[in-house]
Amino acid sequence: MPTTMSTEQASWFADTFSTLVSNVGQSVLGKDQTIKLVLTAMLSEGHVLLEDAPGTGKTMLARSLAATVKGSNSRIQFTPDLLPSDVTGITIYDQRTGQFEFHHGPIFANLVLADEINRASPKTQSALLEVMEEGRVTVDGVTYPQARPFMVIATQNPIEQAGTYRLPEAQLDRFLIKTSIGYPDRAATVALLSGSAQRDRSASLRPVITTEAVVDMAQLATTVHVDAAVLDYVAALCEQTRDVPETRLGVSVRGALAMVRAAKVWAASQGRNYVLPDDIKELAPHIFTHRLVLDPEAEFTGTTAAQVITSVLNKVPAPTRRGSDETGTGNQESGSGQEAH
Repeated sequence: MPTTMSTEQASWFADTFSTLVSNVGQSVLGKDQTIKLVLTAMLSEGHVLLEDAPGTGKTMLARSLAATVKGSNSRIQFTPDLLPSDVTGITIYDQRTGQFEFHHGPIFANLVLADEINRASPKTQSALLEVMEEGRVTVDGVTYPQARPFMVIATQNPIEQAGTYRLPEAQLDRFLIKTSIGYPDRAATVALLSGSAQRDRSASLRPVITTEAVVDMAQLATTVHVDAAVLDYVAALCEQTRDVPETRLGVSVRGALAMVRAAKVWAASQGRNYVLPDDIKELAPHIFTHRLVLDPEAEFTGTTAAQVITSVLNKVPAPTRRGSDETGTGNQESGSGQEAH
């Protein structure tokens, strides 16, 4: 693997990424931006949290993505009585052989849809989040490796709904991206209704690449160049989220690392082998917002985490210097060429 992604590799990455988005978009209509974000999370080896109303196509998105990359998928419906072993699996004694045998749980899949994660108890939530963080499952002292690629798409009901257990901030921090699908626009709704006879639109999708190729793409994305000025910009944004009076807790170091990983994939998906400040700005609402803990007084007055992130982006100036870096990618600047004020 070369030290830095070449321009030819960046072009191939962008073409493949676009093909993946188009393929998933055949069954998840009119939601290309959400599909791009979820694919970015997959190629960054991260996980996605969707806060959405029922019936917006969350299961369809997971199935379509799994079909596109020729991977396995599973769905776990989280309920208050769900046990950790219902997620990870359980060891059962086989009387015929006289041995204990491990029965794999639904977490052993390339794409796992954890539906209504905040309806399960904190203990069961922790079991899922441990697998997400460690990439393996340990049951009765035996460790079982997780498949690659491995991504959890967790859905969360709005907090005001009854019977939910709010995810602690430390657990929210483990999700690379938080976004929503939302309802389709009128044209996409009409297209869905016209094909209503086909209940599972993902069933007709053909795989575009293999799971092994996805792992290779993820590895290739790590070679995208990030200038020191851009890294300093990410650090400054994170520091600012901790310093503003509206927050009790700002973006963690884990959040900063997540941003850099995702920005590399985002840049490569656009055919570049280097990250621009505009990549950081575009991803910030999806990577930083759910990591903030607002001050109670600010929350009481109606301040939202999204507003804080917007304010921080406006306060921290983006790097605009021109010049060639050591990778030979040529002039690099923010897309606007102007600092944020």
